[in-house]
Amino acid sequence: MIEQRRILTTAIPGPKSQELQQRKLASVSTGVSTGLPIYVEAGAGGILRDVDGNQLIDFGSGIAVTTVGNGNQRVIDAVSKQIADFTHTCFMVTPYEEYVQVCEELDKRTPGDHEKRSALFNSGAEAVENAVKVARHFTGKDGIVAFDHAYHGRTNLTLAMTAKNMPYKHKFGPFASELYRVPMAYPYRWPGGPEHCEAEAFNYITDQIHAQIGEENTAAVIIEPIQGEGGFIVPPPGFLPALAQWCRDKGILFIADEVQSGFCRSGDWFAVDHEQVVPDIVVTAKGIAGGMPLSGITGRADIMDTIHPGGLGGTYGGNPVACAAALASIETMEEDDLCGRAKAIEAILYERLGRIAEKYEQVGEVRGRGAMIAMELVTDRESKEPAAALTGAINKACHERGLVTLTCGTLGNVFRFLPPLTIGDDLLHEGMDILEEAFSVAAG
Repeated sequence: MIEQRRILTTAIPGPKSQELQQRKLASVSTGVSTGLPIYVEAGAGGILRDVDGNQLIDFGSGIAVTTVGNGNQRVIDAVSKQIADFTHTCFMVTPYEEYVQVCEELDKRTPGDHEKRSALFNSGAEAVENAVKVARHFTGKDGIVAFDHAYHGRTNLTLAMTAKNMPYKHKFGPFASELYRVPMAYPYRWPGGPEHCEAEAFNYITDQIHAQIGEENTAAVIIEPIQGEGGFIVPPPGFLPALAQWCRDKGILFIADEVQSGFCRSGDWFAVDHEQVVPDIVVTAKGIAGGMPLSGITGRADIMDTIHPGGLGGTYGGNPVACAAALASIETMEEDDLCGRAKAIEAILYERLGRIAEKYEQVGEVRGRGAMIAMELVTDRESKEPAAALTGAINKACHERGLVTLTCGTLGNVFRFLPPLTIGDDLLHEGMDILEEAFSVAAG
């Protein structure tokens, strides 16, 4: 077990990591970049240890994947047992109980008490793509509506729904058709001000769908209840329930992309639970399986069961080892009350980030829920001009001091904090101390 404390034995990155980085540059496509080129050899809880013996505090969780922490004993035991039993058969050839068990858990835990069905895949993008397939098949309509600042994946179809050009979409088109984008209810940057965002955004968005596509041509509206890569944008209270109800009234499916926000990350099992929104389809991945590649879609039984046999699937989808990890992760979330832990992390992060905001004019807004908190940086609060260069400088200073941090945002000016839910309070506070020091160095 790795001791849960930060240790710096070399500069970051150290000589062994630098050597591995040179090997990476000589063998891996330049299209695969790394934000912090330290090469990890072990991880546990809230600590990552690199090949030089440095131990860094993890505020990224592999982008919200290791929710239950690296080195989780339940996951280790479940994966070890499953590997010893068998590693693969392909569920479509000879099935196994673990796949069924994960689908049962998804059917039980996703919002709503209606009858549901699930299907398993490998990545968030693959699950999103299959959710679109299901929506189009069920409704007989083509139009799919996504939002500004959205991120849904890197496949051709999901890139068409993703709102950020660099580095995701640049020169990779043409993209799939019949995919439309409308403004996001983004309170901090809504032209009429945060107090008008909910009503104005809802009216504008639904008017745009009516005018540009037509409800009769719209299969689904897909939204991240808390946007991830786009900047951890939280829509104003009331917006999601109103949008979901409008979709029901118009015969349009409401798809919640919970890839980053699901599985206790927001302080609820799913981010839509915060306002008791019940989607027609829920997309899951990332935190579902303790670091193993797994994703799923869960929807109303009448929707999911219209798909013809063989219409959904994939060779590796619902791999038994990944399913075993998911079952152990879900057990950990339940038994260790990780929803409650996410709320405790939220309280610490809001208090510490609030202190930074009081000190520095460049903090435009602190937002988010649970262990999914963001800090948007601006040159000044009056203009709200994005401070992307400052964000990058603070991020670099955090890395040099042994804190793994992530940035995001369409405008490149948002810090996102995604610690494992198993991280200790002492590491959270130490990480915030490092952030404050990095802020003072970069901001002057």
